[in-house]
Amino acid sequence: MVAVDIQPPDGSPHSHPHPEDLLGDDQLAAGVAAGDERCLTAAYRRWGRLVHRLAGRALGDGPDAEDVTQQVFLAAWRGRHGYRPGAGGLAGWLVGITRHKVADTLAARTRRAVLVTAVGARQGAASVGGPCAEQVLDRVLVQRELANLPSAQQLVLRLAFYEDLTQSQISRRTGLPLGTVKSHMRRGLRALREGLTPEDPPAPGAPQPV
Repeated sequence: MVAVDIQPPDGSPHSHPHPEDLLGDDQLAAGVAAGDERCLTAAYRRWGRLVHRLAGRALGDGPDAEDVTQQVFLAAWRGRHGYRPGAGGLAGWLVGITRHKVADTLAARTRRAVLVTAVGARQGAASVGGPCAEQVLDRVLVQRELANLPSAQQLVLRLAFYEDLTQSQISRRTGLPLGTVKSHMRRGLRALREGLTPEDPPAPGAPQPV
C-alpha cells in the first residue's frame, strides 16, 4: 500500500501550503499518473472533502463514508497508469470512482441485511443471552471460508479457533513440524482475510489495479 499522508477530511485549512498545492489541476493529475506520491496527497487535500461529501450523502456521515473516501484515492493510485485526461479531469475521474465505490458499499449493506434477516429467522426465538444474528452470521461466513481452504490449513485453523490451541500444541497434536504449522496458519489466515473481504468489480472508466 502506498505510504501517503491521507487523513479524514475535516475541512481544516493548511497553514503551510505544500508546493504541490500550487500546481494546476492538469499538472497535479499528471503527477499522480506519473507516480508522484506527493501529488496524490495534494489531490486528496484538494478533492478529499468533495469525495467524502458525495459518499456521505449516500451512506451517511459515518465510517462507511470515510472508508469509501480512502478506497477512492487508493483505487486512483493503483489505477493511475490507466488515467486518461477527459472533460472532467482528475476530479471527474475521482467522482466516477466514488460513485462506483458507493454502489458497492450499498450493495454490500443489502447483502449483509438479507443474510442477517435469514439467519435471524432461522435462529427463531433465541434464548436470553444467546448469540445475536450478527454473531451467528459472522460464524457462518467464517465456516464457509474455512471449508474452501486446503485440508491442512483447515485443520490448523480449526484447532486454533475452536479448541484454542497454541501453535506448539497444534504441532504436538497433529505431529506436524512447528514451522509447518506456522506456515499453514499464516497462509490460511491470509486466505480467510481475502475471502471475507469483498472484491470490487471494475466500473466503466474506473482505474484498474496494478
